[in-house]
Amino acid sequence: MDYTVHTTPNGMRVALNGRMTLIDHEKFRAVVEAIERMEGQVCVFDLSSLEFVDSSGLGMFLIARDIAQPKDVEIELAGAQDTVKRILEIAKFNTLFRVTP
Repeated sequence: MDYTVHTTPNGMRVALNGRMTLIDHEKFRAVVEAIERMEGQVCVFDLSSLEFVDSSGLGMFLIARDIAQPKDVEIELAGAQDTVKRILEIAKFNTLFRVTP
């Protein structure tokens, strides 16, 4: 998995691409640290270029949510395609996050 972090007027946007699996846990730690320091109300994860996410990747989104909640930051999962979209639906992530097309 590769990622880029961009500041937005209402928070930040994290663009993820490739495959998000257990081996990406250390990389994702930097994203979590960015959430801890961010200003604003929304952190959008742009999943449009993410090809695959496994259960460890789903767990990383939950960690991000746990860090964001005390700061009143909403986590949005945006643009998931095909396999990733199906995995988010099966995991019922729409009950935990705002999931947008």
